[in-house]
Amino acid sequence: MLMNYIALQKDIPLRMHFSDHYYVDRVIPDKESGKNKIVKSLVFWVDRVDGDIAARTFSVLSERLYALLFPYLADFKHREYEFTITKTGEGYLTEFQVSVEPFEAPKALEFPGP
Repeated sequence: MLMNYIALQKDIPLRMHFSDHYYVDRVIPDKESGKNKIVKSLVFWVDRVDGDIAARTFSVLSERLYALLFPYLADFKHREYEFTITKTGEGYLTEFQVSVEPFEAPKALEFPGP
């Protein structure tokens, strides 16, 4: 199935470049009350995945992951970096490792003149 959003796989690092971000409200089930609740989700536009050109989104609901990415939101600093994110554990034990490296935008193709 073709998807335009990115879902992290357990224990598999994924390198992404974020070109923009925004927030959306999402309705999710509350495990404690059994009722639905509205939470704010950070969504990134992803233009590179593991070095390949992409046009996808990556949604962050985890407060733990949000805390690791938050410092890069001001002034769109995230555009200057590539983020390699690895998800470990499951459920309440889910953790995230994030490594950050400077992003080098691809150079424009140059065609030989006549």
